Amino acid sequence: MSKQKIELEYVVKCSPKVLFNRLSSASGLSEWFADDVSVSGKIYTFMWDGTGQNAELSLRKENHIVRFNWVDDDTYFEFKITRDELTGDVSLLITDFADDDEVEETQSLWDSQVTTLKHIIGS
Repeated sequence: MSKQKIELEYVVKCSPKVLFNRLSSASGLSEWFADDVSVSGKIYTFMWDGTGQNAELSLRKENHIVRFNWVDDDTYFEFKITRDELTGDVSLLITDFADDDEVEETQSLWDSQVTTLKHIIGS
């Protein structure tokens, strides 16, 4: 089954620096993205319901972008922070991949996780 690329955008009311910490550190990611996160070198282990998945940190630009490539898959997920030059609004752009029959479910899961993230950062 082929994977479909999903791109989502959320306006987040906080500074890129505060947001970046929640997207790139094990402690920040375990607050909203996974039940627990551990790091060994560039390999992040994400735990959900007692099951771990490994991803390699493949791209990191301070306060701007973080990309993780799944170790057991040829896909990745990416968090990109942008700021609108006119309004100053900070947005979180998420890129992920899902099987064709799981696109809506994946989008709903991201909506839920980002709602948790916004609550944590007071957005």
